[in-house]
Amino acid sequence: MYFESPIKRRRSRQIMVGKVAVGGDAPISVQSMTNTETTDVAATVAQVQRLQHAGADIVRVSVPSLEAAEAFGAIRARVDVPLVADIHFDYRIALRVADLGVDCLRINPGNIGREKRIRAVVDKARDLNIPIRIGVNAGSLEKDLQKKYGEPTPDALVESALRHVEILDGLGFEAFKVSVKASDVFMAVAAYRKLATQIEQPLHLGITEAGGLRSGTVKSAVGLGALLMDGIGDTVRISLAADPVEEVKVAWDLLKSLKLRSKGINFIACPSCSRQNFDVIKTMNELEVRLEDVTTPMDVAVIGCVVNGPGEAREADIGLAGGTPNNLLYIDGEPSQKLKKESLVDDLERLIRAKAEAKAEREKDLIAKQ
Repeated sequence: MYFESPIKRRRSRQIMVGKVAVGGDAPISVQSMTNTETTDVAATVAQVQRLQHAGADIVRVSVPSLEAAEAFGAIRARVDVPLVADIHFDYRIALRVADLGVDCLRINPGNIGREKRIRAVVDKARDLNIPIRIGVNAGSLEKDLQKKYGEPTPDALVESALRHVEILDGLGFEAFKVSVKASDVFMAVAAYRKLATQIEQPLHLGITEAGGLRSGTVKSAVGLGALLMDGIGDTVRISLAADPVEEVKVAWDLLKSLKLRSKGINFIACPSCSRQNFDVIKTMNELEVRLEDVTTPMDVAVIGCVVNGPGEAREADIGLAGGTPNNLLYIDGEPSQKLKKESLVDDLERLIRAKAEAKAEREKDLIAKQ
């Protein structure tokens, strides 16, 4: 299949969030955020590990107090994924987590107090090579901007962001990224498009408070998909009122659909109709659950009949075309064998895993020879 993305990405300055490069020519990174009580170290560590296992490159943790900062230090010591501390108002929390090994500070310089306090945080970040994320949100704009614009607007979001950018620029600090999030898709997209032309730093994408699993996924796909197709965005977080692991899954599916990242199986499956020769929906539901642990990038086509089945199956690493009395399996574009309905899911799982393992071994060999 066609693996190259036609998207030309906006060129941005690169920063490092721990071991993960953000911006420049680095892959678009996937983020999520814990929703456990940060002071519950065991629960937060467990959730961070689940997010990392699901494919999160970076995990954000809310740190609302000095007590939570100490807990953050304990969490940092027990996980190896880069951690961002989400901090508001109290500059002492930022200073403390910096000493405890934070990989990025999510702050708005303008809301942590007097210039002396801002300078203390920025100096600490500079000394320890810690980047900062300026996080502007339509729900928490400065009061004077609310008065000036009457309501959140794209221009208000960008003006707020540029204020914070100006503070960091004035202190000679360049290692930062910026987000301008809104729950309204049009507002967020317009704000990001405008900001992308005015700064060279990486952009963190998100549709904030997008909604539940289904509605939030749709809103995020529409808004972030439009931006990503414009080449805008260096790291993404899907904000869902759901298990944060689902945020990571949706982010990966979005990036895979745009050919911007590859991880795990890309399923091509028909919606099914009366022509189907096996239960496509049931088969897909079972395969997605069973094969969640496969990380090798590969295309798998599951098509219920002979109309589109052979064409799609031939283009995939493994493809199944429904047929009577048995279904025809293709491997690397060639007919391989016929599979019976009775053992279809078991057979497909076995063959897909074997293909994934073989593909992973070939990739290891190629890397070793380079």
